[in-house]
Amino acid sequence: MITVDDANPMPAFEQIRSQLAGLILLGSLGADQRLPSVRQLAADLRLAPGTVARAYALLESEGLVTTHRGAGTRVSVQADNYPDVLDAALDFAEAANDRGLDLDRAILAVRAAWEAMQV
Repeated sequence: MITVDDANPMPAFEQIRSQLAGLILLGSLGADQRLPSVRQLAADLRLAPGTVARAYALLESEGLVTTHRGAGTRVSVQADNYPDVLDAALDFAEAANDRGLDLDRAILAVRAAWEAMQV
């Protein structure tokens, strides 16, 4: 279920985008699964349709969804092309959490590892 927290400083479209991206990347929304229409999700969340449309457009630019007239917006079949990386990310997140790292420190660890590999 997608929610928008008015107290969150993150814009509503980004809250929607990030929640949907997470559901897609974790496999909770499967390949070719249809998302609610822009109008329906906007009505459910009590937002302007343009807010939801912006989130969907960002998801499409990231390759996570496709939109076709008459078929609606669906999870891209290419969205699930690296499940092994997601499994490793879940393992890392669990290990970082077990060691008491907050998200910012965990991201710093990933960034340091990434940069070390780029040499």
